[in-house]
Amino acid sequence: MQIRIDDLRGPEIQALLETHLDHMRAISPPESVHALDLDALRVPEITFWTVWDGETLAGCGALKEIEADHGEIKSMHTAAAYRGRGVAATLLKHVVETARTRGYNHLSLETGSTHHFTAAQTLYSRNGFTECGPFGSYQLDPHSLFMTRSLAG
Repeated sequence: MQIRIDDLRGPEIQALLETHLDHMRAISPPESVHALDLDALRVPEITFWTVWDGETLAGCGALKEIEADHGEIKSMHTAAAYRGRGVAATLLKHVVETARTRGYNHLSLETGSTHHFTAAQTLYSRNGFTECGPFGSYQLDPHSLFMTRSLAG
């Protein structure tokens, strides 16, 4: 597996992100879908990575700078054929290390609170993330679960 910064212009990532957005819209109310589209991901404060298995796109994820010492994980998604094969865990470790390198003191994320998101919740919990309140511009939402992790030390 190879992780690389992606410019979000290739047809493979466009298709994967559309699948991700369609899935989020199917299982969450519109006001609770916080997944970003291609244009929203193409901003200077977001670094976007893709994970490749040879020529096949296996997953993606992003790191958004909220403040000089605070990052947010965005757009984590694993292609269906690669679920359960460690793609998300590998990418999450890469994002955490990048956040540390940037000098962030903590890293946060928003994921869904329903059973549809159990795998994501488990992944983040296993990697040191704990529940917290809304951060950045998020508001309390019964369909959202907010998590954070200290990067100090």
